[in-house]
Amino acid sequence: MPTTPYPIRPEVLAFDPYSPGLSIDEVRDRFGLSTVIKMASNENPLGTSPFVSREITHRAAFAFRYAQSDNPRLVAALAEHHGIPAANIIPGNGSDEVIDLLIRVCPTPGTHNIVACKPSFSMYRLQSRLCGVEFRAVPLKPDFSFDWKGLRAAVDDKTALVFITTPDNPSGWCPPVADVELFAASLPENCLLVVDEAYMDFCRDEGACSLLPRFSAFPNLVILRTFSKSYGMAGIRLGYGIMPQPLADAMRSVRMPFSVNILAESAGIAALQDTAFYDLTLRTVREGRDFLAEKLAALGCRVYPSEANFIMFQPPGSCGRDAAGIFEYLLSRGLIIRPLKSYELPGHLRVSIGTEDENKRFLSLLQEALA
Repeated sequence: MPTTPYPIRPEVLAFDPYSPGLSIDEVRDRFGLSTVIKMASNENPLGTSPFVSREITHRAAFAFRYAQSDNPRLVAALAEHHGIPAANIIPGNGSDEVIDLLIRVCPTPGTHNIVACKPSFSMYRLQSRLCGVEFRAVPLKPDFSFDWKGLRAAVDDKTALVFITTPDNPSGWCPPVADVELFAASLPENCLLVVDEAYMDFCRDEGACSLLPRFSAFPNLVILRTFSKSYGMAGIRLGYGIMPQPLADAMRSVRMPFSVNILAESAGIAALQDTAFYDLTLRTVREGRDFLAEKLAALGCRVYPSEANFIMFQPPGSCGRDAAGIFEYLLSRGLIIRPLKSYELPGHLRVSIGTEDENKRFLSLLQEALA
């Protein structure tokens, strides 16, 4: 641990930062490539809605203005979209900001703890450690489904938050909503269940998988959503949480002012209006997911069931011991997927669903790598 003459918290000095995937520019520069395809970060394969692009262009002239406090226009649009009272909605600079706020607002360091699965989205663990809150990680089952009994056993009267992601990252597994309901009902009343539904749109039957239509039935429920995936706005940073009003009021009181900027707010409203782009995105992802799953299995890969906009797989046979080598080969040919070493899954890979041409290019290069 480095030493400094000025005070820096031990949690910061020992921090293991978030590890993002490689960017297109990094790969282009490293290998001297003119074209690079990125299928690593679960971004929208169709790009951004033309409604959003047009709105950003229009609103750019107002970039010198602060956004209205608490983003009431965006909150009202989300409330109408989901049929949820506006008082229950907190927008954020990506859903990451809402996760960070929950961890800073709810648990008291040295008193409370946070429970989540292992592996899971690293932000739950990283922000817990940064805030000095005990983080309890419960391993997934061998098939990557949730160990509900293990999760419940890890919860005690000092557990402030339990995080689950559904569909899950990195596997894409989506639990039956009845199981999530039973788990939510089993938790102590002073423990919040945070269901991260970043990928819920891509489920074959969202209404049967999401807790959002059942939000009012659970007083201890928080649901997270994002504009980064199906709405194609990952670079703009916009997400939101749906939560009990007393918690939402507390979050509003401490949230950094203007964290959702004026362009992001207007872009989010525009994205909700472009239903044609949204529907095309879902169709493209679902059809591409079925296509890739079938072709990966035909190549001998172990393909894990996914309801998200990505697929986790293991290369066949002895190739499974060299997932990192396969990743590097694809990288050298200008195609980025995600190795899962950071999830402690060195033999697994994850590929985002791309366009039809991108999916075919990925399969062609993967076949070369396997050969």
